[in-house]
Amino acid sequence: MRTEASPSLGARVRRPDVTERRCLVTREATDRERLIRFVVDPAGRVLPDLDQRLPGRGMWLSAERDVVNKAGARRLFAKAARAPVQVDADLADQVERLLAQRVLDGLGLARRAGQVAMGFEQVRMWLRSSSAAVLVAAADGAADGREKLRRLAPHLPMITALSRAEMGAALGRESLVHVAVGPGGLARRLLRDAARLAGFRPGALEVPDAMVPPDPIESRETTELR
Repeated sequence: MRTEASPSLGARVRRPDVTERRCLVTREATDRERLIRFVVDPAGRVLPDLDQRLPGRGMWLSAERDVVNKAGARRLFAKAARAPVQVDADLADQVERLLAQRVLDGLGLARRAGQVAMGFEQVRMWLRSSSAAVLVAAADGAADGREKLRRLAPHLPMITALSRAEMGAALGRESLVHVAVGPGGLARRLLRDAARLAGFRPGALEVPDAMVPPDPIESRETTELR
């Protein structure tokens, strides 16, 4: 089991139809789903565009705190925009907050779609019936409960970025410690966002060493990412 400190999960689930972009700092080209897009608003302020939909010329960075900080310190946004720009000192913190909110929003979407099990016993039942694709464990939950679920599903990724209160608020409860998400597009979105968040919040995602590409979580016949 490996704890992700960078969004390498994206590399494991890359799709051949995903367009690559080049990071301003590392100069490495990679799938755009693994990167953070930035744009300059009409006032000249650099804004993160996590949905990759805002108008304007996109500037792309690897989803890592150090990379975002280096881009600001080296004035790489201004160079890419070919114009003076305003870079907030807390830009990396902004990205982290937005990514965390996307993970929470993803949980809410999965709940409304009926693709979430909540609470230790429900999650355990899903694991025994191979109905789960992603585990979510509260960062401030008891370690022994997490380890019990891990023993039942050593092959599944586990998101560990959120608090009990955050998970509860996203899923209509006062607090939650254990959640499972079923296979499908919402689970894939959740993993992509958690993988990017891991570059800003170390320990946000645990990825089994046995996970291999591509295109995970399509079948209920298996809970392994293949």
